[in-house]
Amino acid sequence: MGRNSRAHSSRSHRHTDLEAEVSTYDEAFLFDLLDNLTEPPFLLILDNIQDPHNLGACLRTADGAGVQAVIAPKDRSVRMTKAVRTVACGAAESVPFVQVTNLARLMDQLKERDIWIVGTDDSARQMLYELDLTGPLAIVMGSEGKGLRRLTAQKCDFLARLPMAGKVESLNVSVATGVCLFEAVRQRLGTSS
Repeated sequence: MGRNSRAHSSRSHRHTDLEAEVSTYDEAFLFDLLDNLTEPPFLLILDNIQDPHNLGACLRTADGAGVQAVIAPKDRSVRMTKAVRTVACGAAESVPFVQVTNLARLMDQLKERDIWIVGTDDSARQMLYELDLTGPLAIVMGSEGKGLRRLTAQKCDFLARLPMAGKVESLNVSVATGVCLFEAVRQRLGTSS
């Protein structure tokens, strides 16, 4: 009896944890966060990500890379769901997920704060590895299949691509997010030594 009831209790506790609410934040929270940082801003912007598994994986990667906030538009984007939280493996609770009404306006406001915005685009001339990613930075990842919306791409300071040596045209958005964020981490570690 003891062994089975403990296993059941453990499963029930995990289930209860997943059912607990995770806060999503707004622009006011983001600007307050930015005002109180003691290190250069490092943000991830997700432009209309639809798949909860991709959002969860992006949150998990953002946490591992030290991103201070993940930003997404309120409309036409996946919201914080149980599936997102499950895939994020705790990162949904540790990395603020900021949902904004107008992504283009927010990008302008970030630029006013001297945060460089680098968008990813498979047709960009420059490769990600050619850019300086060490200062105040927001990396923008486009939606599954369609990539960045036209206005989002126009608001970026730079567009960059990842080198693709095989036959597929692009990586899954969560995988590409990991590559981009950890290239920034690699560069930032190089400047701190």
